[in-house]
Amino acid sequence: MHIWVDADACPVQVKELLFRTATRRGVPLTLVANQSIRVPNSDLIDCLVVSSGMNMADRRIVELASPGDLVITADIPLAAAVVDQGASALNPRGELYTEENIGARLAERNLVDTLRGGDLVTGGPGGYGPKEKQTFANQLDRWLTLTARQKVAPKDTPAAQDKGRDHN
Repeated sequence: MHIWVDADACPVQVKELLFRTATRRGVPLTLVANQSIRVPNSDLIDCLVVSSGMNMADRRIVELASPGDLVITADIPLAAAVVDQGASALNPRGELYTEENIGARLAERNLVDTLRGGDLVTGGPGGYGPKEKQTFANQLDRWLTLTARQKVAPKDTPAAQDKGRDHN
């Protein structure tokens, strides 16, 4: 398991929370960005700088993410790409993108993009505050806990192994 962060537009509060979480849970974390980002001195935390250009960080994340990884991004096309290859995606506001919901989110994003191009929709998402940070933290913790539980399959537990033995 690895956490990848689309870091150029990721809120500072989310990055700080991810640094603490990676350290506490022992999960590798890589921020991918067009410019160097200061990260704590840790063997678990890294910053990968990609060349400037449209979607360069997104492309690199898609190349590197594997099934079972988590990608932190507000970019719905990037989320769709990584979900399609078996990874999970979580936006900084705490919405987990899954196979079940990513198609609808992508269609909604494309519609809003079209409406915005015709000046029918203006503005963007609201501000990022304590409520959004807490929702993100809760969803991240839920995802990490569920993923850790899935790694310990019942056949791997000592009780399950003991059940299969003959005790006569």
